[in-house]
Amino acid sequence: MKSRSQEQSLSDSRELDRSHDPLTGGCNPGLKPNKKTLKQRFLKLLPCYHPSTRPSLTQSNVADEGELSTVCYRPEGLDRLVQQTNFSKKELQILYRGFKNECPSGVVNEETFKSIYSQFFPQGDSSTYAHFLFDAFDTQNNGTVSFEDFVVSLSIILRGSTADKLGWAFNLYDINKDGCITREEMTDIMNSIYDMMGKYTYPCIKDSDAKEHVDNFFQKMDKNKDGVVTIDEFLETCQKDENIMQSMMMFDNVI
Repeated sequence: MKSRSQEQSLSDSRELDRSHDPLTGGCNPGLKPNKKTLKQRFLKLLPCYHPSTRPSLTQSNVADEGELSTVCYRPEGLDRLVQQTNFSKKELQILYRGFKNECPSGVVNEETFKSIYSQFFPQGDSSTYAHFLFDAFDTQNNGTVSFEDFVVSLSIILRGSTADKLGWAFNLYDINKDGCITREEMTDIMNSIYDMMGKYTYPCIKDSDAKEHVDNFFQKMDKNKDGVVTIDEFLETCQKDENIMQSMMMFDNVI
């Protein structure tokens, strides 16, 4: 017999994906999916199974969902996520429906994330950069990315203030999360980006390119020349750079 908390969790997830009609207590088969947008395509980074092997949640196995609720991860309530993010209730429902279809277990581990991310960069090795990116999404530091982790970060990237977006980028570059970016960390980031791009880019990537980018980064960012870039130095420099600010606004009106 399911506990009250399990029943509430199942109710929350049904509210998120709008599979439950609060008026009738039944399913809502007439719901039509919206046209794909960038946020839905972004979900393709986080599937748990390859599309050819992923089981579909058809009417025949909907009855099993109650049993799965005892072992599968369930997200927080919808109202809480509306407060924590800059997404509306409807947008969260769309995101969760896509996330659940791609990831029935409700969480994504790092190896799966790397495997899927590599499909976007077949010409290179994206594993190291995907590792850094996964760490930035894994806000609980538990080795998995949940729906909450995903939408909180996505909300910052797409709808956050300029300071929030820059803070998220700083956290990505600050590999050991000690509050500053070292030359070694930035070198690792740049090398991972060049590895991901592959050797057959145009113009060709030279071995010295990564070092030159790191040198330029520290020349511009490291105001007190102490060998590290703090969050204050990073924010101050980026907010004065027109090109960086334009890139920060790129996704403002995506959704």
